[in-house]
Amino acid sequence: MTEKRKKTKFDKSIEEALNLPIDAEPIEPDEILDPMGINNSLSGATESIVLENETEVNNDFQYARENLYKVSELGNKALESMIDIAQSSEHPRAFEVLATLMKQMTDAQKDLLTLREKQNRITGKTQESPNSVTNALFVGSTAELQKMLKKNDNESNS
Repeated sequence: MTEKRKKTKFDKSIEEALNLPIDAEPIEPDEILDPMGINNSLSGATESIVLENETEVNNDFQYARENLYKVSELGNKALESMIDIAQSSEHPRAFEVLATLMKQMTDAQKDLLTLREKQNRITGKTQESPNSVTNALFVGSTAELQKMLKKNDNESNS
């Protein structure tokens, strides 16, 4: 069994502030019950959350994406209102608030793009770009182009 910890002056002042019984025994961190039954055993603040499967990642991504869309929509409505207020009042503070709101809206849009990049990084999906792009350019008149196409068509049919 673990040795009981002596109450400090801090413990006593907390008990007094929260109207806890003075004779209550201090609860050790390992004695705290897990009300959710999750049984989390964190070994430190640096422990990372491991996502169990791709569905969980997609659900989290979708939730965050929907929230960012809602923030953008509400921000657009607020932006329209702020423009009207700033124009009608012509007060410098109103324009300052408008500029701040515009900056926050821009940041929300950047967050949306960053979210997509992070999701791709987590799931391991990368956007594949073509290795080489070849542009076929025909220089000539439309009559010459038609002759060339007819010639190619005749060769492929024979």
